[in-house]
Amino acid sequence: MKGKTRHYFAGGNTARGFYSLYETNLENLEKLFILKGGPGTGKSTLMKKLGLIWEERGVDVEYLHCASDAQSIDGIIFPTLKAGIVDGTPPHVIEPKAPGAVEEYVNLGTAWNSSQLSDKKGDIVQLTEDIEMAYEQAYKLFAEALSVHDEWEEIYINNLDFTKLNRLTEKLMTLFFGEMVLNKTSDVRHRFLGAATPTGAVDYVPNLTNDIPKRFFLKGRPGSGKSTMLKKLAAEATKRGFDVEIYHCGFDPFSLDMVIVRELGLAIFDSTAPHEYFPSREGDEIVDIYKTAILPATDDIYAKEIKEISERYRAKMTSATNYLSQAKELHDKLEEIYIAAMDFEQINEIQKTLEDKMNQIALQHQ
Repeated sequence: MKGKTRHYFAGGNTARGFYSLYETNLENLEKLFILKGGPGTGKSTLMKKLGLIWEERGVDVEYLHCASDAQSIDGIIFPTLKAGIVDGTPPHVIEPKAPGAVEEYVNLGTAWNSSQLSDKKGDIVQLTEDIEMAYEQAYKLFAEALSVHDEWEEIYINNLDFTKLNRLTEKLMTLFFGEMVLNKTSDVRHRFLGAATPTGAVDYVPNLTNDIPKRFFLKGRPGSGKSTMLKKLAAEATKRGFDVEIYHCGFDPFSLDMVIVRELGLAIFDSTAPHEYFPSREGDEIVDIYKTAILPATDDIYAKEIKEISERYRAKMTSATNYLSQAKELHDKLEEIYIAAMDFEQINEIQKTLEDKMNQIALQHQ
């Protein structure tokens, strides 16, 4: 039987710049291979190949997707083997805690033709600078969009009945946890629900929740307290000793979008755009904060203001996404230069060496 796969983002292009949540996902690993090498050196392809090999062997695999290209992989983790492989090049630089003992560098740069790259030095430098500028513009626009979003939230915060919201949160806490307390320390993982990518918002909610018996779909508006509710539920689960997966907002990492407690078989997530889903199977349930805790007719009373704010917000987000797309196009050109200078036979040999090392790790865990 094939191993289970989980897909998520551990880094994101956010309103607060590039934001990394790698640490909690890597901290319990006994072996971590950190790949070094420029764009186009085959890091993502190598990890995908190794992931598939171990999937076929019945080993569970977690795929950490790249926010700048969701089809690309920034890392793979084998939880049962306590091992992982990650791209250790900027912007997701991994700081080793026990170099050699836990972390091991793998340099794919040994397989490139340095003299060929030297001939393209001017192009490489210019493309790299242009890519950095495109990201700076994207982050600037995301930050401006967040300020506009704050205006949107203010309307609903001013019309939110906090007593009713707190009562709903307490009701969910009782439903989820009852009197249960586990005599252990929680394993808490921080990830992103989705990411702002060059093609727009991308998420893996269906994959992450496909084996969760009970899913709660949070419906509401900006500023209606969804993130605050999720933070309280995550804190309560942690306090009671449950392992918790905490999924941050890919736009504002200080905000939460989903909490999963697999030991209880439940997930609760912000199910509004751009990650809007609806119940599709038994065990799915909507939790509508707008109906429960927002003053009636708020949407209608502030329709004009909401329309104007939402249009400004979407314009900022579209412009920011266009800069991410521009960065991706430039990055593709940079990759072409490196691909032309690579000896992929050597990359295949590096992959085989990693396979052998992973086989040794698997033997130790049998």
